[in-house]
Amino acid sequence: MGLWLRKNLFNTWYNVILTLAGLFLSLWGGLSFLDWAINRAKWAVVTENLGLFVVGRYPEQSIWRIWLILTILAALSLFSWQLNRGRFPDCPAFLQRWWGLLWLLTLPLIAWLLLGGLFLKAIPLDDLSGLILTLLVAIASMILSFPLGVLLALGRQSELPAIRWLSIGYIELLRGLPLLGILFMAQVMLPLILPAGTRPERVIRAIAGFTLFAAAYLAENVRGGLQAIPKGQIEAAKALGLKPIFVLLLIVLPQALKAVIPAIVGQFISLFKDTSLLAIVGLVDLLGMAGSVLANPKFIGDYPEVYLFLAFIYWIFCYSMSLASRRLEQRGVGCGVWGDGVWGVGSFSVISKQ
Repeated sequence: MGLWLRKNLFNTWYNVILTLAGLFLSLWGGLSFLDWAINRAKWAVVTENLGLFVVGRYPEQSIWRIWLILTILAALSLFSWQLNRGRFPDCPAFLQRWWGLLWLLTLPLIAWLLLGGLFLKAIPLDDLSGLILTLLVAIASMILSFPLGVLLALGRQSELPAIRWLSIGYIELLRGLPLLGILFMAQVMLPLILPAGTRPERVIRAIAGFTLFAAAYLAENVRGGLQAIPKGQIEAAKALGLKPIFVLLLIVLPQALKAVIPAIVGQFISLFKDTSLLAIVGLVDLLGMAGSVLANPKFIGDYPEVYLFLAFIYWIFCYSMSLASRRLEQRGVGCGVWGDGVWGVGSFSVISKQ
């Protein structure tokens, strides 16, 4: 340790000065922040409004649904974490292999508990606010934009000129527009192109705007992965008699997606943070709820505490996505992994090793 410090931090006189100055500034800043956070900060603005930040103005008589959803997510997260750490060696192989699919199957259950219907009181989407609105828009946009982005990436490499140029036009057009402008256009123009009398809720229009915008960037990320696949693998798969659709699904896409996992997750993290723009289009997301809390005369001036709390929440979710992406990158893409290959069986697993 001492040798490393001498070699990297104290090897020259100016590195010594920079190291000592950096340590002094870090120590001074850290102690000043701790003094403010412990002795002067007014955290009552957070503790007294924690419910508003999380559930917003969700009906009080239905709050039990939120707690049930959190319990389900906590149980799934805990089991997933323990499963990845190898704490359940006797767990059936099929459960370990398809555990990601179980997460997807819980989404309809969570949507039913959150929005109601079928024996539960229905709650309009536009009545959601706070953190649950931020999570709903972010998760829905991620799920919808991913397949659309993959299709656009495939379309941009299509041999059919019409599909290729339509995909290129869409990608370049959406990437050249600001997200805020797309959100405003989705709020105003989407009802105009739908049949008369059809007016989606504002949350649906916001999800549509985020989905269209994110899909264009995801398409370019996926296209980079597709170009990294050696043509020899595709030719070998075709030589073995595999049809083009299966070459794409079993050989090309799993490897291409694994290669661009960091870029895709980076785009999802950016999308999650971009949900803070919902407040500008009239929806009360987590940031909008902070504005409502700070408008209370009791908490006027408590800006640092509120925005530091919001920054911590955003960091927790973004860092969690980053950790999950690293784990996914290590284990590979897809739910069904047979043999030693990517998604192939028998002789096709040999192709994925080349």
